[in-house]
Amino acid sequence: MVHWLKWMPLWCCHDSIGKAVGKSADTPESVASGEPTRIDDKTKIIDTGGTTAISFVTLSINQKVQEKLSRLGICNERDLVLHLPIRYEDETHLFPINHAPQGRTVQVEGVIVHNEVMLKPRRQLVCKITDDSGTLCMRFLNFYGSQIKTYAVGKRVRLLGEIRHGFFGAEMIHPKCRIVQKGEPLAVAMTPVYSITAGLPQKILSKLIQQVLNGPLNASLLAETLPDKIVRKYQLPGFEQSICILHHPPPDTPVDLLELRTHSAWQRIKIDELLAQQLSMRMHYRERRSRKAPNLPQKQTLCQTFQAQLAFSLTAAQRRVVAEISRDLASPHPMQRLLQGDVGSGKTIVAAMAALQAIDNGYQVAIMAPTEILAEQHFQKLSTWFEPLGIPVVWLSGGQRKKAKQMVLATIESGEAMLAVGTHALFQEQVSFYQLGLTIVDEQHRFGVHQRLALRTKGAQSQPDSMPHQLMMSATPIPRTLSMSYFADLDVSIIDEFPPGRSPVVTKLVADSRRNEVVARIQQACHQGKQVYWVCPLIEESETLQLQTAMETHENLSRIFPDLKIGLVHGRLPAQEKTDMMLRFKQAEIQLLVATTVIEVGVDVPNASLMVIENAERMGLSQLHQLRGRVGRGADASVCILMYQQPLSEIARKRLKIIFENNDGFEIARQDLHLRGPGEFLGARQSGIPMLRFADLEKDGALLTTAQSVADEMLNDYPQWAQRHVQRWLDDKMEYLRV
Repeated sequence: MVHWLKWMPLWCCHDSIGKAVGKSADTPESVASGEPTRIDDKTKIIDTGGTTAISFVTLSINQKVQEKLSRLGICNERDLVLHLPIRYEDETHLFPINHAPQGRTVQVEGVIVHNEVMLKPRRQLVCKITDDSGTLCMRFLNFYGSQIKTYAVGKRVRLLGEIRHGFFGAEMIHPKCRIVQKGEPLAVAMTPVYSITAGLPQKILSKLIQQVLNGPLNASLLAETLPDKIVRKYQLPGFEQSICILHHPPPDTPVDLLELRTHSAWQRIKIDELLAQQLSMRMHYRERRSRKAPNLPQKQTLCQTFQAQLAFSLTAAQRRVVAEISRDLASPHPMQRLLQGDVGSGKTIVAAMAALQAIDNGYQVAIMAPTEILAEQHFQKLSTWFEPLGIPVVWLSGGQRKKAKQMVLATIESGEAMLAVGTHALFQEQVSFYQLGLTIVDEQHRFGVHQRLALRTKGAQSQPDSMPHQLMMSATPIPRTLSMSYFADLDVSIIDEFPPGRSPVVTKLVADSRRNEVVARIQQACHQGKQVYWVCPLIEESETLQLQTAMETHENLSRIFPDLKIGLVHGRLPAQEKTDMMLRFKQAEIQLLVATTVIEVGVDVPNASLMVIENAERMGLSQLHQLRGRVGRGADASVCILMYQQPLSEIARKRLKIIFENNDGFEIARQDLHLRGPGEFLGARQSGIPMLRFADLEKDGALLTTAQSVADEMLNDYPQWAQRHVQRWLDDKMEYLRV
């Protein structure tokens, strides 16, 4: 277990390890005593004008190097310790030149017997190296004049690189090369290779990491943050041991395990990272449950009247979710629930029921949508539902005229308006609620952390000692592994059933070369009284992407179909024009609507049964699934045609295959996560929330389960340790987790 101590550099063998060997193989004395070692929190703040302050306590680093480090996310000594190698170079062995294996990085040593600058086929420095077994050619295609003198005939050099056979026989191109003396000792550990940035070479970064590991903060930076009982129970290597192995693995360490990140040292780092995330989420959950919120019990009055006037019945899934939300609203603690439902599953009606429960208790409700088109649609639908109940609904957007906006703001502040629907304008400074009890955020992943935080704080203006309940809705299903990690602090409700009468959308993949066939299909659909969407990704010329613009497409289709009423909607249209165009399309005044992806979310036109998406290979799976959900909302069979340009990249081919084969949003989301990873997949909950740097949710599901178990134990039995562990990994990022 501790054989690594025999060769480990001095900086890895401070007193705490010596004490640890006497008491426990993995933990320092402070761990064995049951109290967490203090992690030094002294700071020297240097303002770089960026979003993160740089604070180095022990290192003297000039401003330029600090700025380069910040590009790598390194702002203090702790970040340097956790800047782990991406791969390793084995300089612990020498191979005879003629016996060195090809296809892998090897180290050889020899004497330069010839060097010259060759001009053909291109200018290059060529040196011939020889040892007792044979000869090797070293080539530099880009070189400095000084290198000609450095690599002079008679010099002994040690090369690290990949040998291959070329014009000169066995050769290395641009190897790592240094002058050595005969018999110079080999490295005792593999050489770490770190991710770097322009202007910050490996040598400088490696030296800084060594200085920290050998410096006065060594003990606090490498202090154990897991109790000895936890370490032993889950058979984890110590944190210090793991960091030392990863920065300087012993010669006999399997390189493949290190580079695949399956070595036990990597497992410990991954568990620590996942554990910090789980702890922070659970801490936030417990903190939220300790806060006050309006107690909004179900009074049935408005909800029963509302359901009686509906022309349809709620599905079993909708009724289940309504009950879950109702219980939360009746609690004196703030609800923070995520409502997931595939496109067309009926989330809006559930949100309406939640709003009515709050209004029935005399509290206001704010519903925020990411686009004016979607917000306007919510406003129209909710007004139709709520006005017969005597509930005034107001609309607030950035594009409103000043006088109209002032009137709306006055009704919100006085409490006359019980339901306010709008875009980001809802959380602007001049908006003041009389008594806000519930905020509903539709397509929550489209909003940033700060925006959702700003809306939530509106409730504190009138009720400083409480916060409003919050319901977040998403038509982008979240895979289970993400739900267990990034959304572990939320209560989640899922509508997993569609309203009756909806037919599945048939998806067709069509190459752009068959455009004429698609045009003919549109004409046929319009003549049958159906309506059609034609979606283009961009609205202006882009030679680089070669995407057809919406305006050009509108002009072309207008020439082809002079007898059809064709509309155009895109993001640069004034808000009122967009709203008017969508209303005309919904009322069947327009047969064919050419649009950009502004129609991606929420637009509901039951008579639209055909959609054409141009350049589908350029779009993500979530966006394609959202767009496809705009059709199939009526009883008629619907078709979504995905037009693509050839040749397709491998990733584009995989995306189109997934969307073609699947209508289930959760399955699409699962495969999307596999393709892209959580960093891209998550969208905007993540703006502010740290991504996982080391753990891979696709590969490390078992470690996530372990982290969940450890989190529960630590919060219950070792709360001080839990705080210290979160401090190491998340530090000042906790506020973002509270949204």
